[in-house]
Amino acid sequence: MAGFLFHEVVFGPVRSRRLGLSLGINLLPLNRKYCSFNCIYCECGWTPPHTPGPPDYPSRAEVSGFLEQRLQELVAEDYLPDALTYAGNGEPTLHPEFAAIVDDTILLRDRYLPGAKVTVLSNASRLGDPGVFEALLKLDNNIQKLDAGAEKMFGLINNPEENLSFAEVIGGLKRFNGRVIIQSMFLRGTWKGEVIDNTTEAEVQQWLRQLLEIGPALVMIYPIARATPVQNLEKIGLAELNAIAVKIRHAGLNVQVYE
Repeated sequence: MAGFLFHEVVFGPVRSRRLGLSLGINLLPLNRKYCSFNCIYCECGWTPPHTPGPPDYPSRAEVSGFLEQRLQELVAEDYLPDALTYAGNGEPTLHPEFAAIVDDTILLRDRYLPGAKVTVLSNASRLGDPGVFEALLKLDNNIQKLDAGAEKMFGLINNPEENLSFAEVIGGLKRFNGRVIIQSMFLRGTWKGEVIDNTTEAEVQQWLRQLLEIGPALVMIYPIARATPVQNLEKIGLAELNAIAVKIRHAGLNVQVYE
């Protein structure tokens, strides 16, 4: 599967199963996926090999300009998003000016759309960068990915860059001291001869132990909703997701289930 790419810096608003009406902000190149993970379920497809030279990121000024123009249009139309969301063609925190763009976005939100939540959908791979970490603390919805409870399943599902360990991800998430929302995709299937299933009792219990260490404000669990690079992945049903949610609630954490 080639994958779906966003060809605009600011796109939508779109209806999100988790965020309501969401205006997307794509900080990545417009013609390719750029990510520190290579998740087997990513709607953008496989992460291509890095090419020589810096990625063609939109500039800070371009992001601010496009965002202000779109906010002005939406206010004039009285079509007001619930969220301004960093998402798009990969991992938004890879943008070298991510922290400054967050500051710009908050200023524009306060000026035009004070009710909207500034949000990120991130894979938690850049939490070791102090500037990125501090910027994430400024967001209304700091949503970070955690699809596994141990190194092996993390590697099978998310395929991170070689220099990133599962322990580093967990350590970064714990540093938020609860000021984080965890998003977790549940799935099962096979890939390259490996059985991949993060819904088993053993895998869920390992994942839950990590959640208790992190202490997030909220856990969002959801199944596959779009085409995936690996073709035989199974969408987990609502009853099974609700059973996982019961375990989370019994552990004392807040959870929301999405179909």
